[in-house]
Amino acid sequence: MSGSTFGNCFKITTWGESHGAGVGVVIDGCPAGLSLCEEDVQIYLDRRKPGQSKFATPRKESDTVSILSGVFEGKTTGTPISMMIANENQRSKDYSEIASLYRPGHADYTFDQKYGFRDYRGGGRSSARETAARVAAGAVAAKLLEGFGIRFTTYVKSIGHVSIDPERFDASMIAQNALNMPDALAAQKAQEHLEKCMKKRNSCGGVIECVITGVPAGIGEPVFDKLDACLAKAIFSIGAVKGFEIGSGFEAASSTGLENNDAFFYAKDGRVQKETNHAGGILGGISDGTDIILRAAFKPTPSIGAPQKTVNKNGETINIQIKGRHDPVIVPRAVVVVECMAALTIADLALANMGAKYGSLQDFYL
Repeated sequence: MSGSTFGNCFKITTWGESHGAGVGVVIDGCPAGLSLCEEDVQIYLDRRKPGQSKFATPRKESDTVSILSGVFEGKTTGTPISMMIANENQRSKDYSEIASLYRPGHADYTFDQKYGFRDYRGGGRSSARETAARVAAGAVAAKLLEGFGIRFTTYVKSIGHVSIDPERFDASMIAQNALNMPDALAAQKAQEHLEKCMKKRNSCGGVIECVITGVPAGIGEPVFDKLDACLAKAIFSIGAVKGFEIGSGFEAASSTGLENNDAFFYAKDGRVQKETNHAGGILGGISDGTDIILRAAFKPTPSIGAPQKTVNKNGETINIQIKGRHDPVIVPRAVVVVECMAALTIADLALANMGAKYGSLQDFYL
């Protein structure tokens, strides 16, 4: 299987399966001298781990990370950083009944067609469990970027038909409710909606928004490695993502040039600023120095207890009810996954940008 590596300068390779010994990641290209310990990574993994509310899978995993290499006396050495998160609470027997059939909305059928074989225990590599390794790597990228004043505010913008109200936006609320919504009233309404879905043994989708502040102008390449294109690839690599937007996104298609263009002006300190930010902080594939705003649309969790129609390997059309421990909604736990994939993208392109100007190389080497 190819395609488990992401990035060029700050490169990661994830490994492991949902019901194997564990999942992990190897980071290649992290500069030496970055202060890093397991607690720096654990903070991010704790935001993702299961079993924290009734709206998450009851699978109990501590998601404790072990740094196996690349760190000495509290600092990165410049060599590959290897990290592992052990699987502690697998219940593979829950999946024995699906070995010969294809779950609707899952990758069972496509894996069989591609490889002629699949790990049916929780989906193997296609399981959301793999994202724990991404989060571990993203925590390192975020720590790197934090040193340059680049920070992330990521939250659930909507669940089902319930959306946050910008007038009630309160970033402090994100960590204070189980749904990671910055609007207490919207969070309450979304919980009520989810409870109705759960009673029907159904699930729900939603949208995550990520605002990245402090990114200087000039990050990203103008052709195939546009910053927005790279962010899109990173976010779309998350299994349940079905839509992606930057700035005004799809709303731009129904606006005019006068409405969508962001007028420039000089601030009192002499810096170039914009009156609006419909572009979402990116022009021509390159960061413009304003906030980068992206959104990811997640489909409903495909593993639901309600009866569904499918087929098996014997050529029969059958009805199934999926067993096991599953999230009725993915988006609250995916907030940190979106944030970490964005951090990995920014870190990779920021390192690549070091050679964009001859003067920058002179400043470094002379």
